[in-house]
Amino acid sequence: MCFKCLGVVQGDDMERKNVWKDYDKKEIKELEKLCKEYRKFLDNGKTERECVKYIVELAKEAGYQDFDEVKASGKKLKTGDKVYAVNMKKAIALFQIGEEPLVDGMNILGAHIDSPRMDVKQNPLYEDTDFAYLDTHYYGGIKKYQWVTLPLAIHGVVAKKNGEVIDIVIGEDEKDPIFCVTDLLIHLAGEQMEKKANKVVEGEQLDILIGSRPLAKEEKEPVKKMILSILKKKYDMEEEDFLSAELEIVPAGKARNAGLDESMIMGYGQDDRVCAYTSAVAMFDMKNVRRTACCLLVDKEEIGSVGATGMQSKFFENTVAELLDNMGDYNELKLKKTLANSFMLSSDVSAAYDPSFGSAFEKKNAAYFGRGVVFNKFTGSRGKSGSNDANAEYIGKLRKIMDDNNVAFQTAELGKVDIGGGGTIAYILSLYGMNVIDSGVAVLNMHAPWEITSKADVYEAYKSYKAFLKDA
Repeated sequence: MCFKCLGVVQGDDMERKNVWKDYDKKEIKELEKLCKEYRKFLDNGKTERECVKYIVELAKEAGYQDFDEVKASGKKLKTGDKVYAVNMKKAIALFQIGEEPLVDGMNILGAHIDSPRMDVKQNPLYEDTDFAYLDTHYYGGIKKYQWVTLPLAIHGVVAKKNGEVIDIVIGEDEKDPIFCVTDLLIHLAGEQMEKKANKVVEGEQLDILIGSRPLAKEEKEPVKKMILSILKKKYDMEEEDFLSAELEIVPAGKARNAGLDESMIMGYGQDDRVCAYTSAVAMFDMKNVRRTACCLLVDKEEIGSVGATGMQSKFFENTVAELLDNMGDYNELKLKKTLANSFMLSSDVSAAYDPSFGSAFEKKNAAYFGRGVVFNKFTGSRGKSGSNDANAEYIGKLRKIMDDNNVAFQTAELGKVDIGGGGTIAYILSLYGMNVIDSGVAVLNMHAPWEITSKADVYEAYKSYKAFLKDA
């Protein structure tokens, strides 16, 4: 039977083209401006708290108001108003009120702002053979061997008993010290090199070397006491204050242009901050919207979207309820209708095809650099386990929106069927009955300390999110 007679397109006709070939000078200028600001966001947002703080600053510049302040003032929201709500300084929801009733649904962009890293334990500081270390617990899915001998920085907060919260950033300024996890020299690593990759470096070996100088006249743990004296002097911090600290160990250094052609960006935390940033900027650039627009940036996706700041919490649902209440239109049924009538792009990254590891991918259904934003109809693993599987009608609607707005897009799945898999926040939002699909940027080195994206894909993601907010 002839497939072309049935209107089915096969082979190279389905292949998406590289969008760099079609950009004019104006678009290249816009692309470079966006990517420069994006790199700045990566540099200033290495933790979820830092991301929220940075997004709030941008939101205020774009005319957004704190929803708590709006409620306290007694003001009622109306078409065109812009508000944001922050959850425990680690998640944020932004809303622009549209022309249509909220109960008719929203256009939602949802991304996560946590990234794989190492967290300092609550009782972390110890001395061993004249070295001082901080004990850590890795966060999210990592290849542990990738985190040794790298320059590392400490970001986070220390909450003291008196209520004071101290911001900590050590290792980013050129004048700062840096830290690392040590590794065994190759000359003595015969046994180590025989181990499987997941055992070459194990979790309890991911301790951060932070000092080697003893405090004068101290006989017991003099190096540890030197570290404690420095913490006391610089941060008024006692050892017990580690109990109420959230300190994250991340790669030190700035995001950089990559490649001689400077066509790529290499930096920490691009999964999923590349989608978070482009989603937020798309929101800020919207002048008027027909349906209420929302950008939701959450924590804890890398460990299952759990906890009070993860997508499984009631923060988003409660905030939408309060929006309805503020506008004099709340009841439980209307809340359910608002959520069920919404459309969502789960803005999360996809695995970029890497020729060096081509056997992990099915080439017809892989994501490629420079071919635009990626739609993943489903994620999950093997038999689509744990997946949100978007319906055909919704995908058809999105295809038209992208084509009408000259947005380059591609479709993909996460590697070969039986190789592995992964998930996003999409399935959680789909539980409300809304249409949801994963849509993001292709990433090389995903979950490694330094990840790589294409500037063209960053730009097309931004364009796609604007088109979605406008036309969905």
